[in-house]
Amino acid sequence: MRKLLVLALVGLVAQLIDGSLGMAYGLTSSTLLLVVGVAPAAASASVHLAEIGTTLAAGVAHWRFGNVDWRVMTRIALPGAIGAFAGATLLSSISTESAAPWMAAILFTLGAYLLLRFARPLRTDRAGGRLRGRFLGPLGLVAGFVDATGGGGWGPVATPALLVSGRMEPRKVIGSVDTAEFVVAGAASVGFLIGLGTEGFLLPTVVALLIGGLIAAPLAAWLVRIVPAQLLGAAVGGVIVLTNARTLIRSAELDGPLRPTLYALLAAGWLTALVFAVRALRRTRRARATAATATGPSAVVAAPTSSGSGTAKPGEADAHAPVGLTAAATPAAR
Repeated sequence: MRKLLVLALVGLVAQLIDGSLGMAYGLTSSTLLLVVGVAPAAASASVHLAEIGTTLAAGVAHWRFGNVDWRVMTRIALPGAIGAFAGATLLSSISTESAAPWMAAILFTLGAYLLLRFARPLRTDRAGGRLRGRFLGPLGLVAGFVDATGGGGWGPVATPALLVSGRMEPRKVIGSVDTAEFVVAGAASVGFLIGLGTEGFLLPTVVALLIGGLIAAPLAAWLVRIVPAQLLGAAVGGVIVLTNARTLIRSAELDGPLRPTLYALLAAGWLTALVFAVRALRRTRRARATAATATGPSAVVAAPTSSGSGTAKPGEADAHAPVGLTAAATPAAR
């Protein structure tokens, strides 16, 4: 009973992270299941089955908060489902001994990517134009395949790629990726069902993760507007790196003084990434404060209106402010 309560808490925390960052539910949950000795294929299968419920709840919540771009969602969801099904089929055919270091290596790489991604300032300015299908299709295919074979990875692959494009608000990137994951999780679950059968799913674990995730989903959709993604992303990345490094070090049979040395280097790298994340967050907040000052009451008085008068009406200042300043000043563009 205690183990199931712990798993429910993990599902809750993982969904809070996922709903706030648009990534890391699968990474967090799969990493824990691998640590307690669950076979890689069974861990990924159980996490994806639980994600059908959590991503449905998250998608509905993001839709209610207006965080979903339906065009982008559909164009990454369908290729993502194909990639996830193929990845689940591949992982189901690999032995547990071979799959454990493979899955840990994927999770370790994605965790390191999170550290690097969130140690730098997050892009807030948006470019013009729409994202094309020839970009969204391959992105969904790769993200879905990595997600199924690694037990997680849909968000870490898809979310940064969409953020870097600069053509979507961060909250809509997160909402669209989370909503599309419902389709991806369903396709992966079908693939695992065909490859492993019903015995491949740890139903008590699935239920515990699902309950925790369902509780957290609505709150996460609201937190995406206020949580400092910079710090959260760097913190989660470090946990994933250190946890999966344990599996990789054991697989490589590294003993003696080399093992603690590697852990110390990884911990130092994590601390460095956190320091850079804090500095980047402070620079971003200072830039927003400067932009808010530049578009404050004095800018309202000086801004011309469409009628040609010298005083702008309330609420019209943003329409005449430089686009970069306006984007930086809005909470949604964090």
